[in-house]
Amino acid sequence: MNMDPVQMLCYIAVMALVTYAVRCLPLTLFRREITNVYIRSFLEYIPYAVLGTMTMPAVLYSTGSMGSAVAGLIAAAALSYMERSLLTVAAAACVVVFFVEQLF
Repeated sequence: MNMDPVQMLCYIAVMALVTYAVRCLPLTLFRREITNVYIRSFLEYIPYAVLGTMTMPAVLYSTGSMGSAVAGLIAAAALSYMERSLLTVAAAACVVVFFVEQLF
């Protein structure tokens, strides 16, 4: 797909404006500190929910088969539950996916 340079610059400009607006609007709309307990707790948990929502489909569809992805996810969840380091969890999940794909 060949894209016209002007069209590409327009896409980049719109993306920059939207990104800036998302970051700028809360600063301009909420001048005082938010004291409502429910709103504060909602805002505290949003990043984790969004991160999980974006990560799970990528985890399940990142390998050659769904079975190896689920095996890697189970290995990663088990090791993270045992409070292993991030490097250990990631490496073990990769090794499990590799071996499961070699077996099946």
